[in-house]
Amino acid sequence: MKLQKVAVVSKVGSKESEKAVKDVAKKLLAKKSTVYTITSSDIEGTKKIETLEELKKIKLDLVISLGGDGTTLRVFRNLDNEVPILTINVGGNRGILSEITIDEIGNAIDQILKGKFFLDKRIRVVASCGGKEFPPALNEIYINRTNLTRTSEINIKFQNDTVKQKMDGVIIATPSGSTGHSFSLGGPILHESLDVLIITPVAPVYRLESIVVPDEKIEITSSHDCNIVMDAQVVKSAGYGEPIIIKKYKKPAVFIRLKKRGLRQLSKLGF
Repeated sequence: MKLQKVAVVSKVGSKESEKAVKDVAKKLLAKKSTVYTITSSDIEGTKKIETLEELKKIKLDLVISLGGDGTTLRVFRNLDNEVPILTINVGGNRGILSEITIDEIGNAIDQILKGKFFLDKRIRVVASCGGKEFPPALNEIYINRTNLTRTSEINIKFQNDTVKQKMDGVIIATPSGSTGHSFSLGGPILHESLDVLIITPVAPVYRLESIVVPDEKIEITSSHDCNIVMDAQVVKSAGYGEPIIIKKYKKPAVFIRLKKRGLRQLSKLGF
């Protein structure tokens, strides 16, 4: 794999991550790569860009994220193509989505240049409402009521089936997100490679289990105004009765992997 153009993104507000950017950039520059950085520091020899939005204008070979899972989710949300990402846990908590630690970066770059890696493709989901499509999410889209004093009646349509019940909200999770909020609410853990979605009710009045459905269109309406939350980072709104359409995003998220593992996220969670 050629590494002609590489972007390095650091965790916002993390001094540890910003220091790591300098180390990674130095190694990439030594390989004659053009390096774009998103960090608060100026690094000699690199091209500093201000926002992740600017990455869409550059034909990149690789993006390296330095931080925790939040940084990885932020990067994927701003990529509308299949640029692969090498995820490095720097200052994150568990780093469930990460592939390596910063100490392994030199060897990782060498392996990638030699083609000793594989691509791990994951589905993403995207929500649209009122004719506007929102940024894609890797893990989940959470729809919840804005009025905390009233329980919403939420109507969920998928294929020819309809589920209607009073509940606080509903999570539409991908297999990657199955080990996140959906799991904490009793949802199943799925293999990350599956092309399905998980519908997980949040505090339903009557017990309602998670439902695994094909990755086709899901339509949700609520009897009250609600929030549409992408990967717990971006919040949009929908009015009562306004259809929210959720479906698989046109492009998958692509991870660079250096080691073969089974259920990656399960091992990170200690199972």
